[in-house]
Amino acid sequence: MPATRPRVCVLHTVAALPSVFDPLVRELAPGVDAYHVVDESLLADTVALGPLPRTAARLAGYVTSARHAGADAVLVTCSSVGPFAEAARPLVDIPVFRVDEPMTEQAVAHGTRIAVLATLDSTLRPTTDLVRRQAATRRADVTVTTTTCPGAHQARVSGDTARHDDLIAAEARRLAADHDVLVLAQASMAAALDHLADGPITVPVLSSPRTGTAQLAAVTARAERT
Repeated sequence: MPATRPRVCVLHTVAALPSVFDPLVRELAPGVDAYHVVDESLLADTVALGPLPRTAARLAGYVTSARHAGADAVLVTCSSVGPFAEAARPLVDIPVFRVDEPMTEQAVAHGTRIAVLATLDSTLRPTTDLVRRQAATRRADVTVTTTTCPGAHQARVSGDTARHDDLIAAEARRLAADHDVLVLAQASMAAALDHLADGPITVPVLSSPRTGTAQLAAVTARAERT
């Protein structure tokens, strides 16, 4: 066993997400010590202004700062800035994980008709691009449908989380008949899975928090080998 437990930085752009990911880290990667960093302006700027180089540079700054703080890995939990996480990887000698990579791998494995659901337009392109890259790796011919679940983001911002989850669940049910798998593009959408029990749905509905967090277990294995 390593003399000290690996340290990981979990970087969020939504203030509510540390309480979602902290128990998942303890369950799925119990060998690491996690600390959480929240900067909602990374997402706010991306939503308002698009994927700006200065936002990418700021995220890269968080990644390099984490390394200087002794982190053995960084997990970026925001799909909208996922491409910036990938761009930061060459800057450090530790893993920089995108929360949505395992989810999109699973999506391509489940079928060729894939629906990507988001509550923000800023998330659709990064997630869809990642799905298509995963499909290219598997040499799979996929069709991707995207939707922004009208009204869901506004409901969450206003504090009506029940309506937010209900709108996502309703959109998932609408799309289920014509798709092999549904992808909830944002980690903040995962709670809507509980609402799907209220009505029949026959295809997998994937969210990123569990599978994204499970990537951190590899950090412990890496530390044990060194």
